[in-house]
Amino acid sequence: MAIYKLFPTKDATIYSRYPSKNTGLDEILDVSIEDAQESGNPQANRFLVQFSQTEIADVITNKVSGSTWSASLIAYLAYGDGLNADTTLEFYPISQSWEMGTGKFIYDPEYTNGVSWTYRGATNTTAWATSSFNPLVTASYGVEKGGGTWYTGSLNPSIVPTVTASQTFSYFDDFDINVDVTNIIKTWTSSLIENNGIIVKQEDEFINSSSYGITLKYFSRDTHTIYPPSLDIKWRDYTFNTGSSGLTILNILPAFVDIAENPGIFYPESVNRFRVNARPEYPARTFQTASYYTTNYYLPTSSFYAIKDLDTNEFVINFDNQFTQLSADNQSSYFDLYMNGLQPERYYTILIKTTINGSTLVFDNNYSFKIING
Repeated sequence: MAIYKLFPTKDATIYSRYPSKNTGLDEILDVSIEDAQESGNPQANRFLVQFSQTEIADVITNKVSGSTWSASLIAYLAYGDGLNADTTLEFYPISQSWEMGTGKFIYDPEYTNGVSWTYRGATNTTAWATSSFNPLVTASYGVEKGGGTWYTGSLNPSIVPTVTASQTFSYFDDFDINVDVTNIIKTWTSSLIENNGIIVKQEDEFINSSSYGITLKYFSRDTHTIYPPSLDIKWRDYTFNTGSSGLTILNILPAFVDIAENPGIFYPESVNRFRVNARPEYPARTFQTASYYTTNYYLPTSSFYAIKDLDTNEFVINFDNQFTQLSADNQSSYFDLYMNGLQPERYYTILIKTTINGSTLVFDNNYSFKIING
């Protein structure tokens, strides 16, 4: 397995109520709907996020290297209110370039040196198109024109069948964004369209009702928390090739599992191969010259790993039947971990899940490590 996290090069929220306001350095990305209030003029907020095309191409070309892959946009909820039984967010590739700017929502006077509802850059420079769109490009707005432009269809369906994505939340969901944007990324890597980022909006906007308002706010790249948005590119590099090894697969319970090749401290640029040592907790007695406890075993093929933040106890990488399956070579079971997606100056712990003789076990024995600033 492999999971590689990329972080945004820029993001910003655009507000129809404040058509010239720039929020390029704000800690929050807002995709809320505001009710009509007294004016009878409902409002909408959308956010834009962009990732480096150079980094995306490097991962696909040099790391995925021909394997089947997928990509997910991840963003973490900061605050939500006024939710419906079902709320749908829509995701589209942006069709025009834009400048992030250095504004924040709270700045007074407001900054206008970057993207806003009306403009793609500084105020009175280049406005978002509102008519005469290129093929398969559209926009939507209420009274105030603007709000970005985006593709609604693929320029070559035989290569990429669709370029849109959506995620629907039920009332009791956690409302974190975790949406498959593989086809959007493929349109960029196939050079069908230019990478201008992704725009995120609610499905139902500009509802003329004084009681209709849905607030959804997410942490941005400028957050001071451990929850910035990311683009997670995942591919399956699982292999179970033991060669001429004399090791056997563990099929005895209770079992002991430990992590080897863990120096405990890594830089964000590191890629580490963690080896998994496994053996019966009470080995069967045999006549041999070496200790029973030095004989290593492979874990069964139905074995997976996960990574948790040691402080918050939240999964950073959860168990995944396709992308976190343990591999094996002639030495042991193992997995490779890219440290770039983990926050510096934090501790993490490794969990191992396996199924032995019909019993599913999770080993959490404080296999911890720390990421430090380079």
